[in-house]
Amino acid sequence: MNTYINSAQVGQLAPDFEATAVLNQEFKKIRLSDYKNKKYIVLFFYPLDFTFVCPTEITAFDDKYEEFTNLQTEILGVSVDSEYAHLAWLQTDRKSGGLGDLKYPLISDIKKIISNSYQVLSEKEGIALRGLFIIDKEGYIQYSTTNNLAFGRNVEEVLRTLKAIQYIQTHPDEVCPANWQPGQKTMVPDPIKSKNYFSALPE
Repeated sequence: MNTYINSAQVGQLAPDFEATAVLNQEFKKIRLSDYKNKKYIVLFFYPLDFTFVCPTEITAFDDKYEEFTNLQTEILGVSVDSEYAHLAWLQTDRKSGGLGDLKYPLISDIKKIISNSYQVLSEKEGIALRGLFIIDKEGYIQYSTTNNLAFGRNVEEVLRTLKAIQYIQTHPDEVCPANWQPGQKTMVPDPIKSKNYFSALPE
């Protein structure tokens, strides 16, 4: 049974939920709060199983799964399909438009409660838009983005953003400028100290 607490906004606690997922060809219950104080979460919504853009996103996350796990992060995929549709899609190979085996769970939101609580449910189509949320170990939403139905997301950018979030959480006196990558200079949010960053910019 799906449950939710509140609507999702950056800086607030992520709405908790419990729902049925498919992992390793088996059905299992997933509760978001079970990951609290243990892992970061990349929670992404996609419109429908057996569609066209969706498998390219889902498999792209799977291909980068080890990089996410190295960052103490779990990936959770959600759509309004049933767990049975998820299972059938997972049992279809990639060359036929399926997913094959995935290393992370696909969650069923058939009652549309989770999609609604994260404010990604399209009223017109009755399916989830391409919403994505990065949730920290304390359960707070640090990042959210939503694409319309017809174009997919950039998994590398999700990784980059996750690394920036983790950096500033371990370096609370610094902030990350645009396009920051690990190893690059950060900035101290101070009128004087920030000049050390700006003075080093190329002409």
